[in-house]
Amino acid sequence: MLLTQLPGYFKSRRDSLMRSHPGAAFVFPSHPDCIRNSDVHFPFRQESNFFYLTGLEEPDSCLVLAPTSSKPGLYKMFLFVLPRNPEKEMWEGERYGLEGAQKIFGADESYPIHELDTQLPEILQASEKVFYRLGLHPEMDRRMTTALESRRRSQGRSGKGLLPLEDPNGPLGEMRLFKSSEEIELMRKGCKITAAAHQAVMSEVRPGMNEGEIEALVDYLFRKNGCQRLGYPSIVAGGKNATCLHYRSNNELLKDGDLLLLDAGGEYQYYSADITRTFPVGKEFTASQARAYDLVLRAQKEGISMARPGVTLSQIHHQVCSVIVDGLLSLNLLKGKAEEILKTGEYRRFYPHQTSHWMGMDVHDVGLYLQGGEPRRLEAGMVFTIEPGFYVQPSDPGASEFRNIGIRIEDDILITAGGCEVLTRDVIKERAEIVAVKNG
Repeated sequence: MLLTQLPGYFKSRRDSLMRSHPGAAFVFPSHPDCIRNSDVHFPFRQESNFFYLTGLEEPDSCLVLAPTSSKPGLYKMFLFVLPRNPEKEMWEGERYGLEGAQKIFGADESYPIHELDTQLPEILQASEKVFYRLGLHPEMDRRMTTALESRRRSQGRSGKGLLPLEDPNGPLGEMRLFKSSEEIELMRKGCKITAAAHQAVMSEVRPGMNEGEIEALVDYLFRKNGCQRLGYPSIVAGGKNATCLHYRSNNELLKDGDLLLLDAGGEYQYYSADITRTFPVGKEFTASQARAYDLVLRAQKEGISMARPGVTLSQIHHQVCSVIVDGLLSLNLLKGKAEEILKTGEYRRFYPHQTSHWMGMDVHDVGLYLQGGEPRRLEAGMVFTIEPGFYVQPSDPGASEFRNIGIRIEDDILITAGGCEVLTRDVIKERAEIVAVKNG
């Protein structure tokens, strides 16, 4: 299933957004083409909000949704795109052009992107405020502020100032937080592909391999099975490298006796998966590794058991931290009372990050974590991770038995009406099962 093949799917999203904010205009620039070096470009990936509302994957475009002056409550969709150019299309591929913007993507009016400066002030005439995110594209920020000033001047001596500017990630983030049935199917598919890749890598890893080999294998398996790209740069961290939460080098040899932490997710039709598994490079966990691994797995299972409507991510995190603290005490890595350790945050020496984040088109997806200053309660259609960890830094003055060990276990969770669905359940995580795979 391709969302772009569903008639009216993107229009229904636009209609919902505009109905909830009558009188407001929304301006969403696409991502530009970016130079990597010399005349070589980075691979293009569309800006998530822009794609969410259009399905258009061309760079250097802009979507404007604005109320009309003729009929209150109605709005128009304007698309500014690259015009057709046979000579450039011969080198860079076919463009949709102005006609395609209307016929295929549903724009009421379409213009060449270079006319944005002249058209935008007029388009915003009937608007009461504008949703536009500052700070992503400096050149587009300049064009936006120029258009707002031009509109202000056109009002004459009416006493009206610049239109109020708000971040569209507020209202649009709330829409994207709740996944439709179509989106859930895409996420299930992406998670299934990602889980299969993790499972294959687990059986393939051997001492003497390089982290880069594993990174290449993961990328291959994602693409071979249908993912268009990575959801984020893969973390392939052997031994002490796993104690760096966002390790990126992926270039060291894997050693027998070490663990490998693999944090990788494929992106399927713009929806990302996010899985982490930790397993031996060789055939067995050491005794210390096994004790630490069992603690993290126990904490993760406890967190997943709580995932249902009405619970908050803060409650899940607190319970996970409680299990981690009890385990740290039993491993003699901390001393004192669990309640005091939780209050002071001393456990963050070994578990410094949160347990969850939203999932969707972005691996750390949009959506508010607080409502009215309080942690929001989970509802059906939300997708997030549960990913406790255990890390003992190479420089840690104590904990010599566990020094250089980094462990994280991460799954993607969909909240359903009656509880939850673990979207990434296809990849094993029980220690005995991992050992069985590692021993062939």
